[in-house]
Amino acid sequence: MSVKPKKSKIEKHHIEDFIGRSYMSFCVLLLIVIIVSMVYFVASKGIANFTSGEIKLSDFLFGKKWSPEGDNPSYGALPFITGSFLVTLLAALIASPLSICAALFMTEIVPGWGKRLLQPVIELLSGIPSVVYGFVGLSVIVPFLRNTLPGQGIGVAAGALVLSVMILPTITSVAADALASLPQNLKESSFALGATRWQTISRVILPTTFPAIMTGVVLGMARAFGEALAVQMVIGNAPFVPRSLFESASTLTSVITLGMGNTTMGSTHNNALWSMALVLMLMTFAFVLIVRMLERRNKI
Repeated sequence: MSVKPKKSKIEKHHIEDFIGRSYMSFCVLLLIVIIVSMVYFVASKGIANFTSGEIKLSDFLFGKKWSPEGDNPSYGALPFITGSFLVTLLAALIASPLSICAALFMTEIVPGWGKRLLQPVIELLSGIPSVVYGFVGLSVIVPFLRNTLPGQGIGVAAGALVLSVMILPTITSVAADALASLPQNLKESSFALGATRWQTISRVILPTTFPAIMTGVVLGMARAFGEALAVQMVIGNAPFVPRSLFESASTLTSVITLGMGNTTMGSTHNNALWSMALVLMLMTFAFVLIVRMLERRNKI
């Protein structure tokens, strides 16, 4: 009887390596196909009204009237674009100082028990569903603003406050990682020159890690710009450009979620909503590009 030779360990290693590379290549190729398909689908739907001449691009981007029904429909998306940017910027302005201070507290002030105390809280905030944030904002923030400030409570200010809490974990986590990765010799050199802790933080640590911290801020803004449900519950969903922070407004995501189910596929109204989705996607690409540019500067 002849005994078949067993495969050597080297041959088995090459087979496993080939299978692993093939699987990873398939996954990467599938991911690229999915992303390209999504971009093509949204872009083709989003520019349909402009290529057919039903809506002018200038009227869509700079028009202030949104009235898709009636004899003379108008598809001005400026109120929603303004609302999205206004709420996002305000949320970033509110959340960024709090997040940076929390990250400094965890990494520089009391890196032991401070991190053990704040880290679970931050992780808990990031895991809360959006509808819970919206319900809390509707039950707590809106009545508080209505009783203490002019207006009905719902509006840009309420949406910004809700979003600031939602993006707080993102900015804090990125800032804490950036501060923790700072070389120890930079801080030791500052202390050796006679600088105090606060001088070291303000003149050495923060300027050095500024690009990485700004990366977290931009990522938080990207999260806020694409949020729909929580903002929709507290902003008022009024199709007008807000004249103050306490007036009702609307965002791109709110209009899309409220109107997409009530339109016919291929209609002018439906394609206008896809145009808003295209604006959201382009803004996401812009945020990603800004993050990549900041990461290139983030070399300590």
